[in-house]
Amino acid sequence: MKAAAMALWLVILVLPTFAQSPANVCALPKSLQDTVAVKYPGAKVITLSDLNEDDQQFFQKDHHGACPGLVKVDFYGDDKPTFALSLATPAQTGFNTQLVVAHLLGANWKTTVLGETGGPAPAIWSEKPGAYEGVYGAKMRSTRSVILFVGYESWAVMYAWDGRKVKHIQIND
Repeated sequence: MKAAAMALWLVILVLPTFAQSPANVCALPKSLQDTVAVKYPGAKVITLSDLNEDDQQFFQKDHHGACPGLVKVDFYGDDKPTFALSLATPAQTGFNTQLVVAHLLGANWKTTVLGETGGPAPAIWSEKPGAYEGVYGAKMRSTRSVILFVGYESWAVMYAWDGRKVKHIQIND
C-alpha cells in the first residue's frame, strides 16, 4: 500500500515537469515572441492542430513531439540562437504562411522571410548538412543545417545558407 501511494505521488509531482503539451513545444522565447508580434502582427506559429488530419499523421510519424511551425536550427553555423518559424495568418482558404528565420544578434532578433505560401498549413523541420538533389536536377550542398518548408503531398522547398546568401531548391513538386 505504501509503495502504491509513493508511486502515485511520484507520478503526480514528477510527471508534469516532463510532460509538454503540443502548445508548449510551439512556444517562442519571450524576446522572440515580442519581435514576432511587432513585425508580423496577427501571425501565429503553426501548431499540429493547424495541419489537416493526414498531414498531422505524416508529421507525427517522422517528428513525434515536435512543433510543425518551429524548429531550432544552426542555419548560419555561428552557434547563435536561430529558429525557423512557419508563421500563419488566417485566410479564406486556410492560411497565408511565411517561412521566417529568426537569428539572435546581440540583444535583437533579426528576421528574414525565406518563403511564402497560401492554402493548407505547411510544416517545417531541419535536416543535417549534406548534398541534396531537387526535382528538376538542381543540386545543393550545405555545410550547415538546412530547413525544409513542406506542403505534404504537394510541394517541398529546402533552404540553406552558403556563407553569403540563402539558396533554395524545390525537392518535391
